[in-house]
Amino acid sequence: MLLAVDVGNTNTVFALHEAGSLKAEWRCRTEHKRTADEYFVWLQQLMLHEKITTPVTDVIISSVVPQVVFNLRILSDRYFDCRPMVVGKPEIDLGVPVRVDPDTLVGADRLVNTVGAFDRYGGNLIVVDFGTATTFDVVAADGAYVGGVISPGVNLSLKALSEAAAALPHIDVTRPEQVVGKNTRACMVSGIFWGYIGLIEGICTRISKERNETMKVIGTGGLSTLFNQGTDIFDEIDGDLTIHGLVLIHARNKKVPDV
Repeated sequence: MLLAVDVGNTNTVFALHEAGSLKAEWRCRTEHKRTADEYFVWLQQLMLHEKITTPVTDVIISSVVPQVVFNLRILSDRYFDCRPMVVGKPEIDLGVPVRVDPDTLVGADRLVNTVGAFDRYGGNLIVVDFGTATTFDVVAADGAYVGGVISPGVNLSLKALSEAAAALPHIDVTRPEQVVGKNTRACMVSGIFWGYIGLIEGICTRISKERNETMKVIGTGGLSTLFNQGTDIFDEIDGDLTIHGLVLIHARNKKVPDV
């Protein structure tokens, strides 16, 4: 069984994949001080709860937080008796070209999303990922990663707003009933929701115009379903895109039929 680990700046997703299907998926807060032993105890309890008894034999990791990878490597070595694949290492074959400026380090999550999206939807794509940052990644007709856009994430913007303005409360983002708010909280909700809708639509439109191509727009990440309620810009919402990309990369490098 394959354990696919997607380490984001805020949360880390652990997914078990076997025989072409997703068996389970769990999420925890990203914490670089968490030890391999703590990871294992947590995972073991969740696997027992789901009645999963098949042992983990392979591990693949995508991480944008380098400090976390060390303990995940120990987890793989100590408890699963395997050497993990780490996306971004020179020996890992993505199966798609990366066409960016020389010496540019592209986030592993963005490359993994490119692989997963090209497999499911073909080329000429914009992948919008709602994470700690909201990223827009462009996938060419041949599946190549050719660059993108990085903007502040929704929750990061909310936190900055409430911390910088003493009179403004912390809020959770939802779809407002109307654009014009009648109180401070409603005004903030509207500004965040419709502001990000404008951001998404504007950037995707400009990317398509700049490339002079019709681009499919794929949304992923926790808030993609919420923002899909306010726009018709998305062609697909794909919640497990990153895990799918990790499974594909593992299969390509392991040379076994995981997919």
